[in-house]
Amino acid sequence: MTDKRPRTPKRIDLKLRSTMAGEAAAASAEVESALDMPQDPRSAAFFDVDNTVMQGASIFHFALGLHRRKFFTTRDILGAAYKQAYFRFVGVEDPEHVAEARNSALGFIAGHTVAELEELGEEIFDEAMAHRIWPGTRALAQLHLDEGQRVWLVTAAPIEIANIIAKRLGLTGAMGTVAEHVDGVYTGQLVGDMLHGPAKAEAVKALAAREGLDLSRCSAYSDSSNDLPMLSLVGDPVAINPDAKLRAHARERGWRIRDYRTGRRAARAGLLVGAVAGAASGGIAAVAAMRRARS
Repeated sequence: MTDKRPRTPKRIDLKLRSTMAGEAAAASAEVESALDMPQDPRSAAFFDVDNTVMQGASIFHFALGLHRRKFFTTRDILGAAYKQAYFRFVGVEDPEHVAEARNSALGFIAGHTVAELEELGEEIFDEAMAHRIWPGTRALAQLHLDEGQRVWLVTAAPIEIANIIAKRLGLTGAMGTVAEHVDGVYTGQLVGDMLHGPAKAEAVKALAAREGLDLSRCSAYSDSSNDLPMLSLVGDPVAINPDAKLRAHARERGWRIRDYRTGRRAARAGLLVGAVAGAASGGIAAVAAMRRARS
């Protein structure tokens, strides 16, 4: 059915921002030289990151690592911990949380250099992300590589983090949210918007045009119904650790479903308790440290 609703300035602006975000992500996508001449140049696979490739939200793990390095306050990280717990327990991204994450992320990187965050990203991946990679999803990505296809990550996480994850996993490259920087210093602004929802589809389309891909021969993997625009672009959409809406959608259309979580309900409850307990213990530790300093 054709959408006959009037295109209001707000809707046009959102579409423009998604398109800008997608095109910026595709333009920033790095390609490993070893795969410049793939055996199957018309096919590729696109993987979401958070809860698809990695348990939880990569930006949270990165933010926690920056907190340990005194980039921002304990109050800030407790707010992020709540959103992380919500995300992992409910399994659905809250658009309001996404917008808040965008604004807070821009606030803490403004004035820092690209080189600085890339170096810290390498350290934080090793200490907080590497052991959270889902082995099953990693094996799926490797199958595509073994077939001579290119594999890209497509994530709302900053492109600097996305590139590190892709390189560490031996993937072709990554597309992520692009933060504006001038002379190597972040301005606190985004190019377009976060690479989220429709913006991911725009990034995949832009990259496909640039690389000469046939999207009907490509695969895409995600856990979230927010990524239906990206999943619907390709010939082989796959639901990984899906939320309820995506699971229902995938079943209705006969898409493959892979769930690498065990005892999902019990695990989610445990993750929620663990995340809240971790946040609380972090807050208690911070207060204790402050008291010791005062005394």
